[in-house]
Amino acid sequence: MASTPRMMFMLRRAAPRLTKSFFTCHHACKSSAARQQPKRLFASAIPRLSNNGLLSRPQATSPMANISQSLQSSKRRTRFFPETSDKSVAYWLLGSAASVFGIVVFGGLTRLTESGLSITEWRPVTGSLPPRSAEDWAAEFTKYRSSPEFKLLNPHMTLDEFKSIYYMEWAHRIWGRVVGVSFLLPATYFIARRKVSAPMAGKIVGIAGLIGFQGFLGWWMVKSGLKDDLFAPGSHPRVSQYRLTAHLGTAFLCYTAMLWNGLSILREHKLLADPQAAMQLFERLKSPELRVFRRSVGALAVLVFCTAMSGGLVAGLDAGLIYNEFPYMGMGLTPPRSELFSDFYSHTPDRSDIWWRNALENPSLVQLHHRILATTTFTSVMGLWAYTKRSPTLRRLLPAACKKGMHGVVGFVGLQVALGITTLLYLVPIPLASAHQAGSLALLSSVIILGGRTWVPRRAARLVSQRLAKPLWTVKRPAT
Repeated sequence: MASTPRMMFMLRRAAPRLTKSFFTCHHACKSSAARQQPKRLFASAIPRLSNNGLLSRPQATSPMANISQSLQSSKRRTRFFPETSDKSVAYWLLGSAASVFGIVVFGGLTRLTESGLSITEWRPVTGSLPPRSAEDWAAEFTKYRSSPEFKLLNPHMTLDEFKSIYYMEWAHRIWGRVVGVSFLLPATYFIARRKVSAPMAGKIVGIAGLIGFQGFLGWWMVKSGLKDDLFAPGSHPRVSQYRLTAHLGTAFLCYTAMLWNGLSILREHKLLADPQAAMQLFERLKSPELRVFRRSVGALAVLVFCTAMSGGLVAGLDAGLIYNEFPYMGMGLTPPRSELFSDFYSHTPDRSDIWWRNALENPSLVQLHHRILATTTFTSVMGLWAYTKRSPTLRRLLPAACKKGMHGVVGFVGLQVALGITTLLYLVPIPLASAHQAGSLALLSSVIILGGRTWVPRRAARLVSQRLAKPLWTVKRPAT
């Protein structure tokens, strides 16, 4: 045993690159550690010497602090959605809104050219391709000839004329499918790749459901025109004005939701880029002096939407062909009372429904309501614009972006009124009528943009306050 140290010394000299663990007796180390364990426990209670020579005691953490720290770390690890949505999501939403804008205008052309009832079946998958042979075209034409529109309106239509209106309606339906697919697939990608925040993910899912509901309403509307129980015998065949307005209103809601959320994401990124300036803007917009202006913009958006929906009733009843002068309607500003509240539109013996049925089914009263709403919208816009110009408080507090947005609303409402009057005077020509429908959506867009610049986004304000609450020396650790 005496030669053991000398042997180990010789081995180390012979193999200097061997590690110390090769020459360590681990069993002896474990026994020594077991004997010295009480001393280590006792030494842990003694204050430790810090680097600067002062005594320091290890900081004790409470159980609740440990629990909160573990919960926060687990929350950071398990949080699926990011804090803010990516800018690419905003550009995609704005592109989808532009596509919906186009299909709304094209749908108006489909209605104006009497092409909406040319396809008498709803085949979401197999109807994606038009007829490709003479037999297929003959079969489609036979189905159309059994519809009330062919019997009452187009009894002398040829196959070539039928193909022109068929392609118009087919393109409208294909465009609708493109809108759905181009929204659903990117939405799935952005949510799966964590490109959107949690609230924005819920909104995107809601918009996707609204698009699917819009497709159902489109067929529900067309189906009403394939029966002859909506119009008097021998009259012009048409779809239900209620279903047409519902179809149009859902398209407006889809467009508004896409536009609003896309602009909100871009504005959120802009505000978070400069939190100090954003907080100053919020304090300015939250001023009580601007409360009336903010509420007026919200009421104006509702008024523009209701005016557009009354235009849907006018289109569904062909009410634009009743009185084609402005501002008069016949011998006066309004038609006779007997014409506005006619017993012809009542369906009950006691005539209790004469008020609401005339308001929604009487072409003369529907056109009068549309004129009143349009005039009210124009007057409200001009009054709000004059308020921003005449009020010293608004001139001082209203941001420059809001003033520019107000000017845009004034320009679009003037253009829309001019298009509406011209369409009426020239007996609803297709180009002017289509431009008038596009103008209504453009006017609503301008009001929505003004609202986005005027209203304070709550979520963006909360994120900005959180950014400002963080100390300047905080360093963001990279994600592991």
